Amino acid sequence: MKPIHFNSLRHFATNYTAKITSTSPTGRSLAAEVTPPPPLPSDIRGYSLPRHDLVCKATQILLSTTNPHPTKQTTLHDPFSDLSEYLQSLSISLTPLEASEILKSLKNPSLALKFFHFCPSLSPNFRHDSFTYNRMFLILSLSSSPLRFEQTESLLDDLERRGLRGSISTVNILIGFFGDLDRCVGLVKKWELRLNAYTYKCLLQAYLRLRDSDKAFDVYLNMLRHGYQLDIFAYNMLLDALAKENKVDQAYKVFEDMKRRHCEPDTFTYTIMIRMTGKSGKTNEALALFQVMLEKGFTPNLIAYNTMIEALAKGRMADKAVLLFSKMVENDCQPNEFTYSVLLNVLVAEGQLHKLDYIVEISKKYMNKQIYAYFVRTLSKLGHSSEAHRLFCNMWNFHDKGDKDAYMSMLESLCSSGKMTEAIDLLNRFHEKCITSDTIMYNTVFSALGKLKQVAHIHDLYEKMKRDGPPPDIFTYNILISSYGRAGRVDSAVKIFEELENSNCDPDVISYNSLINCLGKNGDVDEAHMRFKEMQEKGLNPDVVTYSTLIECFGKTDKVEMACSLFDEMIAEECSPNLVTYNILLDCLERSGRTAEAVDLYVKLKQQGLTPDSITYAVLERLQSGRHGKLRVRRQNPITGWVVSPL
Repeated sequence: MKPIHFNSLRHFATNYTAKITSTSPTGRSLAAEVTPPPPLPSDIRGYSLPRHDLVCKATQILLSTTNPHPTKQTTLHDPFSDLSEYLQSLSISLTPLEASEILKSLKNPSLALKFFHFCPSLSPNFRHDSFTYNRMFLILSLSSSPLRFEQTESLLDDLERRGLRGSISTVNILIGFFGDLDRCVGLVKKWELRLNAYTYKCLLQAYLRLRDSDKAFDVYLNMLRHGYQLDIFAYNMLLDALAKENKVDQAYKVFEDMKRRHCEPDTFTYTIMIRMTGKSGKTNEALALFQVMLEKGFTPNLIAYNTMIEALAKGRMADKAVLLFSKMVENDCQPNEFTYSVLLNVLVAEGQLHKLDYIVEISKKYMNKQIYAYFVRTLSKLGHSSEAHRLFCNMWNFHDKGDKDAYMSMLESLCSSGKMTEAIDLLNRFHEKCITSDTIMYNTVFSALGKLKQVAHIHDLYEKMKRDGPPPDIFTYNILISSYGRAGRVDSAVKIFEELENSNCDPDVISYNSLINCLGKNGDVDEAHMRFKEMQEKGLNPDVVTYSTLIECFGKTDKVEMACSLFDEMIAEECSPNLVTYNILLDCLERSGRTAEAVDLYVKLKQQGLTPDSITYAVLERLQSGRHGKLRVRRQNPITGWVVSPL
């Protein structure tokens, strides 16, 4: 008989099945016989089964940590205290198996670890077993926390401290993600376990992930001695690692073992072997492997074709590479950019670029604008502008919308080869292929025109740019100033500089350098010096180019003192002279016969750690020989009549 009092309320309701046997005269209490709880469920072998209703309720309690009404000030319960109170209300204890099931249900690794450490406080008789440790290791293996390795190591130390022995499953889990493989292998010996096929596979793959193919191969040999074998995935993984490290003999042993142990190589296996033999220069062996793969009934995929074509290219077998490409297209295997790149490189290397038209023709259905763009870009960079232009025309005719990168590559190719009429025409027709001409395109053409001193084209294109857009940027103005200066058009350069000052752009150091160079090299040294002062007043710091340019200009007009003064100012402003600066001033001092100062300057050059070049030694040779002034023959500038410096 057990009296039941209803005036005590629990946080969690509990249902009992009971038979009332008597009541008090006042009716305030009663006595009832409570049916004892049934024994824990067990399987046919007598092992306890988890009580799923208890596991579900415990999981629900642990996960109910969020406030459903965040705007309201409510007191949140500690889920672990709630769980302890709930279990006490039932007068039951968790079993390790039930704890493992609860851990499995918790998605948060941090919460799972807290629960794992909390379990022993629920009951003095609770003890974690190897299964709960395994469950916790598995949860940590899936965690992305940077602390997971430290937590695993701490958990492993705790397991050993409690005198527990893990199972082979424990080792398998740890090998899968734990970095200390030596400790994992040591646990096998310590716990007197025997490695199974899965353990060997896990260990082999772990060493391969660490890029330690030697240890992986040792594991493989040990595995064979114990009568185990790998699956096709693990074989390919080992083969790939050995092949990439060019361990040919070991790779061939694994390959032969596969066939002896009735693990039929697949397409990936043959592809790995073809790549390895091809890279080692054994092109005929690679071809033989490819033929065997076909005879086995395998259909090569893109990777297999690319690998074989690359091997043929490495063996300089351009004809066979093109033939295999034709078979690839016949079998409806779509080439990618890598395929075309390998073919293009071998055709260029073997002087058979004329076959590129055949390649384009037979794969016309796969030739998209990205592939055309790749050909145009690559051929342009390799200097084959005619071939690039021919393919560009094909792309122009077959595609309504152009590829901006390809069009830019074609424009650069035309400019670099000096075909300025075609470059300007292309720039003016970009809009026909839905490509908007930008400032970079215009600057590319301006730069090429400037180097060729085609100032008439520069003027016309600049007027069109101002009229139709895009607006010039600081690079445009700098290129134009430099171009007009190179052609001796000082007035035009100054006009562009004034337009720059009135635009939304501000002149920078390069702008002033270009203008100073234009003025100084074309005879107006005083104006160049005034612009130098102006840039300083505007807060721009002259750089080594600015100083070197002005020093050369003063030196050519025999204003040696001004040149030396600028050099001293340069040092004072902590603008380090470079070798060009020293050579300019050395030449200036030598030409004016100031030998002692020239020698002192050479000493400074060496002290700064600069290495003299041929120009430096030429000046020193003249200093030593004592030949100055009239004895030297120099080329005259056709514009100013100045003697042009050998610099």
